[in-house]
Amino acid sequence: MSLLSSILVGIVALEHVYILVLEMFLWTTPRAMRTFGTSKELAGMTKSLAANQGLYNGFLAAGLVWGLFYPDPVFGRQIQLFFVICVVVAAVYGALTANKSILLKQGLPAILAFISLLVF
Repeated sequence: MSLLSSILVGIVALEHVYILVLEMFLWTTPRAMRTFGTSKELAGMTKSLAANQGLYNGFLAAGLVWGLFYPDPVFGRQIQLFFVICVVVAAVYGALTANKSILLKQGLPAILAFISLLVF
């Protein structure tokens, strides 16, 4: 596995840790409300839903990190491919149902990681 692939997968994992923090712990802060385009009232009403969503983003990050550090590099690469594909699917779904910018912000890094994992 190439260094480039590892860096790109690591970036995707870090992005999902950041999303976890925003959704689970900072949902009602100005930063998260600005990021997700919510009002104080909506953020308050959806706090538990966002925390649940954040947890799932954490699972994606954990899977990517697991793949990066798995002792067998061949199987580790397969783990990374699986979780990167999950991120791409989530980004496409999010773009279709919530906000088109998700495809660029969340999908593009995952697509680049996916391509890198296939090529290198």
